[in-house]
Amino acid sequence: MKKLCLGIESTAHTFSVGILDFDGEVYSLINDIFMPEEGGLHPALVREQHLNNFMKIVNRALSVAKISVKNINLIAFSQSPGLGPVLKIGAWVARMLSQVLVIPIVGVNHCIAHIEIGRLKCSIEDPLTLYVSGGNTIVSAFESERYQIFGETLDLPIGNMIDSFARDAGLQHPGGPKIEKLALESKKYIPLPYLVKGMDLSFSGLYTSAKKLLVSTDFNKKYNLNDTAYSLQETAFAMLTEVTERALAHTEKKEVLLTGGVAANKRLQQMVEYISKEHNARFEVVPLKYAGDNGVMIGWTGILRYKAEGGHEIAETIIKPKERMDQITVPWRSEN
Repeated sequence: MKKLCLGIESTAHTFSVGILDFDGEVYSLINDIFMPEEGGLHPALVREQHLNNFMKIVNRALSVAKISVKNINLIAFSQSPGLGPVLKIGAWVARMLSQVLVIPIVGVNHCIAHIEIGRLKCSIEDPLTLYVSGGNTIVSAFESERYQIFGETLDLPIGNMIDSFARDAGLQHPGGPKIEKLALESKKYIPLPYLVKGMDLSFSGLYTSAKKLLVSTDFNKKYNLNDTAYSLQETAFAMLTEVTERALAHTEKKEVLLTGGVAANKRLQQMVEYISKEHNARFEVVPLKYAGDNGVMIGWTGILRYKAEGGHEIAETIIKPKERMDQITVPWRSEN
């Protein structure tokens, strides 16, 4: 039987277990997602749900894969970055499985995992990556033995900003798909703050201004929620596309990858594909199943690191909630 890895993702709202072999073939992927009744993510409540459900998710993943836990050869888990109380649950489960089964364990950087699952599933080698999610907004590419960051948000991540606006508009979580749907019903653009500072982005001013539109005396007179959603999306995505294009011109990469939960947005795909074609670069979007947080991406990145340098000692598996992807070596890749 092929060697198998069990990957555990637990950086935020999702506790996910993926099982795959060392060639990248996926055997199962089971997600348990915390859905807040109101407001955003409350780390204590997310932690409680993950703690209550982790065993059920692990067992279901094993059942779907039609294997015993004794068939697992490697444990990988999301070690950084993320919500501390939530990261601890995944790390604790991973250590327990590693020690009970007496198999190696590998800690994985969540941001790098989003890139590696894209490289695997889209069959691309060396992309410039736009990684957009609830917790991160990063433009990166492999250079000098690391995934260097060429641009990032200075305040709100794009997914968090859109979800926050959706909540203000009275829409249930997750807000991204609902804002995308509303935006399709309008072509009326309302000017909003466009803040690109060098290669970095600031979404807080855009969010505040869009939020003010909701309580403006002109709301439902001169414009409506469709117009506001359209304007918010167009402005935010234009900012992302500008920074991505500048990084593409600088790095001269011939592939562009869009990954993370917000990658599912068709309008963003359209805009990034356009600038990719302008620079004669191949454009790929991570398949929807693997675009959001998932255990398969953690498992696959764990496999890559394990093949390159072996497992981690238990003492090395401490969580690192604030660790940046450009602080981490990538020994499984070489300069082209």
